[in-house]
Amino acid sequence: MRRAAPHPGEISRVLEGDTTAVADVEAPPSWTARFGRAIHAEPGEVKAVLLAFAYFFFLLSSYYILRPVRDQTGISGGVEKLPLLFTGTFLGMLVAVPAFSAIAARTPRHRFIPIAYRFFAANLVAFWVLFGTSSARGWGGYAFFIWASVYNLFVVSVFWGFMADVFRHEQGARLFGFIAAGGSAGALAGPLLTTWLVKPLGPRNLLLISAVLLELAVQCVRALHRWAAVSQTLRPRNRGAEQQPLGGDFLSGIKLVFRSRFLLGICLYVTLLTATATLLYMEQANIVSHASGDPRVRTALFARIDLVVNVLTILVQAFVTGRLVRAAGIRFGIGLLPVLTIAGFVALGLAPTLFVLMAVQGVRRAAHYGIERPAREILFTDVNREERYKSKSFIDTVVYRGGDMATAWLAAALQGLGLGVITLSVSAIVLSVLWLWNSLTIARKDEAMEVT
Repeated sequence: MRRAAPHPGEISRVLEGDTTAVADVEAPPSWTARFGRAIHAEPGEVKAVLLAFAYFFFLLSSYYILRPVRDQTGISGGVEKLPLLFTGTFLGMLVAVPAFSAIAARTPRHRFIPIAYRFFAANLVAFWVLFGTSSARGWGGYAFFIWASVYNLFVVSVFWGFMADVFRHEQGARLFGFIAAGGSAGALAGPLLTTWLVKPLGPRNLLLISAVLLELAVQCVRALHRWAAVSQTLRPRNRGAEQQPLGGDFLSGIKLVFRSRFLLGICLYVTLLTATATLLYMEQANIVSHASGDPRVRTALFARIDLVVNVLTILVQAFVTGRLVRAAGIRFGIGLLPVLTIAGFVALGLAPTLFVLMAVQGVRRAAHYGIERPAREILFTDVNREERYKSKSFIDTVVYRGGDMATAWLAAALQGLGLGVITLSVSAIVLSVLWLWNSLTIARKDEAMEVT
C-alpha cells in the first residue's frame, strides 16, 4: 500500500533540524534492496552475487557453445569408441591435476584463476588453427573431445572452489542456488548461440567466440576478488589468505583426500554420481545413434536435450533451490538425485525411447545442476583452503573421470556379452541405492562438522 504524502508540518520540522521527523518520511527501498530480498541476499552481498552469477554465465556459455560439437565428434567414429575416449580423458586428467596443483601451490588465488582460464582460451585458439588444416573427423576430433571434457571439469571446479572460498556455509545455503542459475542461463545461451551461428560462421569459428566469453569470465573473477578483499561479509579466517599461495606440492590434493574420511566419502559420492551418469550417457548415445545416422540431425538432438535440461534447471535454481536447501537441509539436497536416478532407469528399462530419454535426462540433470550441485558445493565451505582447491579439483576431475572410464568399459563389456538396456538399467539402479546410502552418511558428517 502506498504511503501518504508527508504533512507540511513534518517537512518544516525536518528543515528546522528536528531529526525525529526523518523517520516518518521514509525513502522507498532501492532496486538493490528489493532484488536482495528476492534472492535472500543480505546488504553488501548483492554486488558479489551478481558478479558470481555473471562469472558462471560466461563460463558455461563458453563451454556449451562447444558441447554439441564435442558430443558429435565423440560418436562420429562409432559408439564403440566411447570407452577409449573416456580412457583418454582420464589419462588427460592424470597429467593435468599434478600440473594444476603445482601451479596452485606457488600462485596466489587472484593470479592463479585468470592464468588457468587464459591457458584454456589459448587452447581454443590452437584448436581453431588445427581445425583450419585438418578435418574434425579422426584424431583432431577425438583430441577435441578429450580436451573439452578436461576443460569443462577444471573450469567449473575452480569456479566452485572460489565460491566456497569467498562465501560462508550459511551464505552458500542462501545464495548458491541463484549463483548456479547463472551457469544454467549460460548453459541455455550457449546452445542457442551455437544454433544461430553455426551456419553463418561454421563450427570452427565458434571456438573464438567461446574464448572471448572465457575472457569475460576472467574479468568477473578480478572484480569479485576486489569485492572479497574489502567485504565485511567475507569469512574471517580467509582475510588476507587470498594473497598467499596455497603451498604444498603437486600431490597435496591426493594426500589430503586419503587423510580425511569426509573427503573419501565425497569421493565415493562423486564416483557413484558419474557412474550412473555415464551409464545414462551411453544409453543416450545408443538411442540417438539408432534414431538417425545424419551428423547434423544427431547434433541437433544433442542440442535439443541440452536446451530442455537447461530450461528446467534455471527454473529450479531461480525459484526452488535456495528455499528448498535452507528448509530441507543438505541431506535432502544431495539425496534427491539418487532417488530420481532410480526412477529414471526404471522408466528407461521399461521404455527405451527418445521421448523417455529426453524426459529422464531433463529431470535428472535439472535436479543435478539445480539442487544437487549447489548443495554438494556447500560441503566444501567447511574444509580448509588447500582442501577446497587441490583436493576438490582432484575429486572433480580425476575421481570423476576415473568413474567415467571404469563405467564405460563395464558397460561395453556387458554389451559385448549381449546384455542390453535392461542389464544397464539394473546395474544403474543397484549403484543408485548405494549412492543414496552414501549421501545420507555424508550429510550426517557435514551436520556434525557444522555443529563443532
